[in-house]
Amino acid sequence: MASSLTNPIILGVSILVYFATTTADPCINFSNTNRGNNINIPLYLKIYLPIVIFSTFSILCCLLFLRLKVKNNCADEQPTKNGDICSIWNYDGKIAYEDIIAATEDFDSRHCIGVGGYGSVYRAQLPCGKVIALKKLHRLEAENPAFDKSFRNEIKFLTEIRHRNIVKLHGFCLHRRSMFLIYEYMEKGSLFDNLRDEVEALEMDWTKRIEIIKGMAHALSYLHNDCTLPIVHRDISSNNVLLNSNFEAFVADFGTARMLDLDSSNYTILVGTCGYIAPELAYTMAVTENCDVYSFGVVALETLMGKHPEEVLSCLSSPTSLVNMKLIDVLDSRLPPPTSQLVAQNLVQVAKLAFACLNKQAKSRPTMKEVCKEFLSRQTSLSVPLRMISLFELVMQGMHVGESSEICPV
Repeated sequence: MASSLTNPIILGVSILVYFATTTADPCINFSNTNRGNNINIPLYLKIYLPIVIFSTFSILCCLLFLRLKVKNNCADEQPTKNGDICSIWNYDGKIAYEDIIAATEDFDSRHCIGVGGYGSVYRAQLPCGKVIALKKLHRLEAENPAFDKSFRNEIKFLTEIRHRNIVKLHGFCLHRRSMFLIYEYMEKGSLFDNLRDEVEALEMDWTKRIEIIKGMAHALSYLHNDCTLPIVHRDISSNNVLLNSNFEAFVADFGTARMLDLDSSNYTILVGTCGYIAPELAYTMAVTENCDVYSFGVVALETLMGKHPEEVLSCLSSPTSLVNMKLIDVLDSRLPPPTSQLVAQNLVQVAKLAFACLNKQAKSRPTMKEVCKEFLSRQTSLSVPLRMISLFELVMQGMHVGESSEICPV
């Protein structure tokens, strides 16, 4: 900014000098007399030269005033040391870094609230009163190119995408002493931890669990369909679904996410969490949206059952083995059975969609957009009581998801 303003000043002085040296009459006579040297200056030069000088200096004064004003404005807009870093995008570690170190006591383990795939998560309360979550890449991991790539990958995606059910990245720090991401703080932590905590599990009633599953579905549909290029998360699990104080779901951890190249086969190494990875990845290594769809199905069942559906998944290769297994028997026994007809219908709908997403044939799975459409469709009353509905019936019904705009009654 300074150079752009000083250039006109230099230019103005140059013009003044040029004008003064070129406007004088070339025929001016310089004569020597006994009384000294006299200069004959034309009348028009006596009139216009003061005007030019006054105008030039007026312009210079205006430029200098403008320069000082712009400089002061820039200083006013700079966040203070104790400013709200949550409004700073592309946070470079120079502003409020000391506040973060102080709030976490130099990342003391007492402030650690979890350990992720390539770093630890800390809770920090800033001087402004705002509570944030920091995902810090460990020093040894920072030297590992794979971890560094995942860290930067998460920054890349979360600065480009916006959705109410995707965790918000408020900034990041690439400091020589530490590297960390700055997130909005999720009071309830991960879905995984809540399902395994007796108190929190009871607080997550059937309605809350259904809304959690719907929130996940909307986030994945956004990633697959509403971004410039489809984004596959590749590590959907209950550990990577975070909950706020109202038990609203937010998809997190984009360290392994990948933007699909529509003109490429998108082959990759196997990544993800064991127990949630789509089976076809073991032999095709091809990344598609269907991989996330399968993982969603696992998390949806886990949310209904209160534990990982390992036993149910093992039976899907032979669906007839599910004939005698009732839905009511696999639902989380810590919660009382639903008494509301509407809640029962919702549970059946979610279970049906989950089994549709778990289809062994990747191309036969519904898209996340179709799943969301089913959630918004008009539901019909159950033709049989909830206690009589078997998992086999739900698997068979799930095969027809996406074929019509209505959920068929069981």
